[in-house]
Amino acid sequence: MEVLWMWLLALVVDLCLLFFMVFSLLALEEVRTDGRNPNDFAKSLNPYILPEYGVHAVITVLFLLTGNYWSFLVNLCLTGYHIYRYQTRGRKGPGIYEPTEMMSRRVMNAANIECAVKLGFYMLTFFYYLYRTMYALLADD
Repeated sequence: MEVLWMWLLALVVDLCLLFFMVFSLLALEEVRTDGRNPNDFAKSLNPYILPEYGVHAVITVLFLLTGNYWSFLVNLCLTGYHIYRYQTRGRKGPGIYEPTEMMSRRVMNAANIECAVKLGFYMLTFFYYLYRTMYALLADD
């Protein structure tokens, strides 16, 4: 039964992260098409960066503690990237988006690609977690 709850928790957390990536991609598109001010963009997304990284790190550690080493290794790659990304950010406060840099095409394209890749990662893991939840549910009988 504990296995079921662990996979269900991972599924719900991954769904939240999936929605955040969709929100990020839409906000990036608004900035790219001049529909939104880069300062508003940074103010709306930067507060959610640390919670996203933290929740993903907690799920990664949860997989390690429960012995799901394959899931741990897959999530460890993204957690390592999150740590690298946060350590090499160009701003002093929390968050990774600097409003003055968002008008650069290079920075905008890099942020767009990063969000799209993370969206794909969260989609794949969502379906994997859904499969494991169903498997744990059926194996519990």
